[in-house]
Amino acid sequence: MDVKKEILDLEDVKLLVDTFYDKVRKDDILAPVFDERIQGHWQPHLEKMYKFWQTILLKEHTYFGSPFPHHAMLPVDHTHFTAWLGLFNQTIDELFTGEKSEEARWRAEKLAALFEHKIAYAKFG
Repeated sequence: MDVKKEILDLEDVKLLVDTFYDKVRKDDILAPVFDERIQGHWQPHLEKMYKFWQTILLKEHTYFGSPFPHHAMLPVDHTHFTAWLGLFNQTIDELFTGEKSEEARWRAEKLAALFEHKIAYAKFG
């Protein structure tokens, strides 16, 4: 029986990020977008994501910067954000429980909604 755990430290954040992006890399909708942008340089992206979620969930300020500009011109729409959020929530459901997992889910929903809105605005202004 698999036991879900709470998100308590950087190792938990890495498990979340690594498991999530393993799913993204196999997803028919998301993989092409990520492959085009990342072009095989996954480790630097994962390192940024560790710092991003570590900062948000653990309040350990290791991420500095603004994530949106890197996403502003991506060829994505509602379908992509729905797939992204679905995989993120699936990862949380499989691995984690507790307050931080619910915070991660909430923050991912807000982030997806914000990025979707801003990308649509940039396209159609």
